Amino acid sequence: MRNREYCLLLVVLTASSMVFPLAAGAANNNVAEWKESDLVAVIQSDKPAAEKAIACKRLVFVGTSAAVPALAALLPDGELTSWARTALEAIPGAEADAALRDALPKVQGRTLIGVINSIAVRRDARAADALKAYLKESDAELVAAAAVALGRIGGEAAARSLAQALEGAPASTRSSVAEGCVICAESLLAAGNRDSAIMLYDAVRKADVAKPRIVEATRGAIVARQASGLPLLVEQLRSPDKAMFELALRCARELKFAEVGEALVAELRRASVDRQGLIMVAMADRNDVDSLPVVLELARAGQTQVRVVAVKVLERLGNAACVPVLLEAAVHQDAALSQAAKLALARLSFPGVDDELRSRLASETGKTRQVLIELAGQRRIEGTVPLIVRYAEDADAGVRSAAVDTLGAIGDDKQAGDLAALAARARDARQREEIEKALMVLCGRWREATLPHVLPLAGNADPGVRITALHALACVGGSQALGAVVAAVGDKDAAVQDEAVRTLSTWPNRWTDDAGVADPLLSLARSSQKVSHQVLGLRGYLQYVRGNKKLDEGRKLEMIVAAMPAATRPEQKREIISVLGAINSAGSVQSLVELTNDPAVTEEACSAIVNLAGKGIRGANKQQRQQALEVVIAKSASENTRKRAEELLKANK
Repeated sequence: MRNREYCLLLVVLTASSMVFPLAAGAANNNVAEWKESDLVAVIQSDKPAAEKAIACKRLVFVGTSAAVPALAALLPDGELTSWARTALEAIPGAEADAALRDALPKVQGRTLIGVINSIAVRRDARAADALKAYLKESDAELVAAAAVALGRIGGEAAARSLAQALEGAPASTRSSVAEGCVICAESLLAAGNRDSAIMLYDAVRKADVAKPRIVEATRGAIVARQASGLPLLVEQLRSPDKAMFELALRCARELKFAEVGEALVAELRRASVDRQGLIMVAMADRNDVDSLPVVLELARAGQTQVRVVAVKVLERLGNAACVPVLLEAAVHQDAALSQAAKLALARLSFPGVDDELRSRLASETGKTRQVLIELAGQRRIEGTVPLIVRYAEDADAGVRSAAVDTLGAIGDDKQAGDLAALAARARDARQREEIEKALMVLCGRWREATLPHVLPLAGNADPGVRITALHALACVGGSQALGAVVAAVGDKDAAVQDEAVRTLSTWPNRWTDDAGVADPLLSLARSSQKVSHQVLGLRGYLQYVRGNKKLDEGRKLEMIVAAMPAATRPEQKREIISVLGAINSAGSVQSLVELTNDPAVTEEACSAIVNLAGKGIRGANKQQRQQALEVVIAKSASENTRKRAEELLKANK
């Protein structure tokens, strides 16, 4: 774009954004108020070019044949030609076509190219003869514009003109003419004129033109020929040129004839390793189920990289008969192949797959058994739980681990009993940890129904089993489970005691509204013999008070006041302050005032008082508010806090 045109564009866009709507927003403006005659008058006046450009923009929406003469007069104008063309492209009727045709001999250079582009937009068949002459020009851009315009116009006349021009075109413009040929062939094919389209495609394929044009034409030649294009497709499948090979696969996806699938199978057998995977993916995209035998063959015995692709294709094309091959791949030492096979087995949705996997689960061993157990869980295969329970004590550690995980994933409350029994018989800490994880999943899903199976573990002679019980009970919740955890605080084993206290202190995180946990936690905070238990007890207690939405602010305050004597450490008092700061009441402020007496938390207490005062302390009289703020002013070392307190105190008077 020339500098003057660019500057005009900026002016028009700026003016449009301030005064006039852009095309994209025209629907939201009063288009009905725009009068065509007024806009034409602007165009024909001596007003600045920017105003004329805006008038052209508006004529896109309201222009008719009456505006065509005024717009046509602007076509030779280097500054306004593009704006005039935009309007002419939108105005219906033969008059706009004629105006653009008539302008051809009157303009040159980029203005001429612009007019040709507008003719292409309107697909004016009557301009074909005039455009034909430009195909012989030396200006490559002009030739390209004319060729594309003829291509978009389409029809037999345009096809003949383009074909003739292609034969004698110099190297500088030949590819541009070829582009027009391809566009024209596409329009011919869409109109049902297959023979003429093939003629143009073949002409481009055989011409000395840029590779993209040859690729486009070859694709068109194959698709246009339909079934008879198979030899040409196969030729490209065998081409050493990567672009032509990929083109052939693209065509294979478009052509749904059975013969194409057969050709792909034949080429798959003879193709190089790097192409076999691409051919199989094309088969899957075509849903060529008849290709299943050769894909199975490669999934079983191809090179590893080919096997990976074949396995992925089996996921889309396979059936129950593929299970043995996929299982073999699933236990392969190559991680990529193994993972692909497992995913394929998990996703296969064809009838009979679950039956096949279920039957093999009873007979396979080792790594294959492990994979089958994992699949039983992923696919939720019915009737496999009894076998999996048995395999949870398999001699193979991998099988045992998979069985336990799967029981946690698909088991019901009865399997909680199976896992509890396994936990009691666990061979080592690692196995117990796996069992515990699965048991916790089941307990969280089936809740109270699992209690009869879990509670006995709390009395097991092994401390490790009792700790497992605590973790499971925390997932069950409820008064019985809580009672067992509280009882374990007094366990004879120190490790069990510690874990019981930790479980109790985190109970409010899981069971926010369980009121039964409050008293045991407060008791720990007040009277436990271990400092760590006191700390955990108070922390859990405060978490309960903070998180229980069923407690009103009055009850929360009562509970905090009851816990304050147990808060002996600065960090504990800060937690107290945090909870008090969320309770907007006179009692809360009174407790905060008491806490200002501890130098370690004075600032935190003062800040909380100021925050509550800023909200308006509910239930506090003027004197109480004044006294609290005076304490802050007297004790706070923070200038900002004191300043806020002074402002609030002044407002309180």
